[in-house]
Amino acid sequence: DALGHVNNTRYFAWFESARIALFERVGVVTRGPSTVGPILATTTCDFLAPVVFPARLMVSARVTKVGETSLGMAYDVTCATTGKAYARGTSVAVLIDHTTHAKVRVPEAVRAAIAELGPT
Repeated sequence: DALGHVNNTRYFAWFESARIALFERVGVVTRGPSTVGPILATTTCDFLAPVVFPARLMVSARVTKVGETSLGMAYDVTCATTGKAYARGTSVAVLIDHTTHAKVRVPEAVRAAIAELGPT
């Protein structure tokens, strides 16, 4: 941006990319038709240091809590070469039926896939 560092909105896009990749891995979202999917209920970001070009980043996402109809998540943005921490974030996603807008229970298969990833 005009100040020479990555704009803060970019961090949320990075969180989103990591979240979707994790959701695909555990089966929250699937390729093909489905009326059930996640919506973002809340998200936060703690900015720890500015990211200045050029930078090689690693963005990680993990599930921190599985609720009845929701998934709590945490994110880290770090330098891929030094491990320097640039940001930490959290979010809560709720599963809903997009046709009825009703909340949907997190499926057992998704719970099992998350458990297989190990402790958070």
